[in-house]
Amino acid sequence: MNRLGRSGVEITALALGTAGIGNLYTEVGDEQAYATVHAAWDAGIRYFDTAPHYGIGLSERRLGAALRERPRSAYTISTKAGRRLEPTEAGGDDLANGFAVPATHRRVWDFSADGVRRSLDASLERLGLDRVDVVYLHDPDDHAEQAFREGYPALEKLRSEGVVGAIGAGMNQAEMLTRFVRDTDVDVVLCAGRYTLLDQRALTELLPAAQRRGVSVVIGGAFNSGLLADPKPGATYNYAAAPPELLDRALALKAVADRHGTTLRAAALAFCAAHPAVAGVLVGARSPHEVRDCAEQFAAPVPAAFWQELRDADLLPAEAPVPGEKPSEESPEEPS
Repeated sequence: MNRLGRSGVEITALALGTAGIGNLYTEVGDEQAYATVHAAWDAGIRYFDTAPHYGIGLSERRLGAALRERPRSAYTISTKAGRRLEPTEAGGDDLANGFAVPATHRRVWDFSADGVRRSLDASLERLGLDRVDVVYLHDPDDHAEQAFREGYPALEKLRSEGVVGAIGAGMNQAEMLTRFVRDTDVDVVLCAGRYTLLDQRALTELLPAAQRRGVSVVIGGAFNSGLLADPKPGATYNYAAAPPELLDRALALKAVADRHGTTLRAAALAFCAAHPAVAGVLVGARSPHEVRDCAEQFAAPVPAAFWQELRDADLLPAEAPVPGEKPSEESPEEPS
C-alpha cells in the first residue's frame, strides 16, 4: 500500500477505474459490472476510482453495490466533483458524452463551494456510503478561476472536517495539475494520459514538482485509451483514431517488446509505476478478463534490456525513470 501525500489514505499500486462499468461507449450489464469489481478484488486491488460523470451516476451506483459486502476499512474509494447532475426530460441517450445510458440527467459544470458539497452528498447517496476517502476536482480545464478560488478551498474544508481523507484534482493535462501541486496543499493529483510510453509531458514539470512537494500522483490512461494495449490500424489514442505517426511509434514499441519476450501492455504499466512520485496506476476495465489481464501484466517483470533498447532507439527519453533504476533523491518541500 502507498500513502497519498501527507494524508493517512493508502492505495494499492494498481487501481481500478470504473468508467467502463458506467457504460463507457458500450453497454455493460449489471452482473458483468459486479463481476469486474469482484475480479479486481480477487486480484488484490483495493483502490477504486469513480465519478458522477461516468454513466450519469451509473458507475457510482454499481461500484457501491459491488463493494457493499466488503469491509469498509479494507478498501479506498475516490470520486470527483465539478459536474453536478440535474434531472432532465430531454430523452434520448448519453452517447454524445461517451456513455451508453439514457440521458436522464444533464451535467452542470459547478466548482463552487456549494456545488462541491452537493456533488459529494449525491455521490455518497449513489454509492450507498457515509464517506469516501479521496475527492478530486474533475477536469477544471475551462473553469480554473472558480476551481482555485472556490472548489479547492471547499475540498480543503471537507478534509479539515474529516469528511474526506485526501483531496486533489484529476485531469487529462499536466500543466494545471502542476499549478495545483505548486499553489495548493493537495495530497494527490490524477494525471490521465500524460505520462505514458507515448506521451511524457508530465515528466517536465508535474512529476518533479510533485516529488519535491511530497504530493502523490496517480497515473491514468496508461494505454492512451487503447493504442498501447493493442496497436493496430483503427486503434484509439486519446479517445479518437490514432494519428499515423503515433501508430507507427506504438508498433515500434511493440516490436521491441516482442524481441525481449515481454508485452507492450506490461511495459506500459511498468513505465507509469516506475517514477518515484507515482503512488498508483489506474486501469479501466469492463470485464473480469480485462481486470485479470491487467493484474497479470502489472506483475510481470520487464527486462532491463528492453528499456535500454528504447533509449538507444530514441523511443524513450534518457531522463525518464524505468523499473530497477535507483530513483533520484528529492527533499520534500513544506507546503507554502
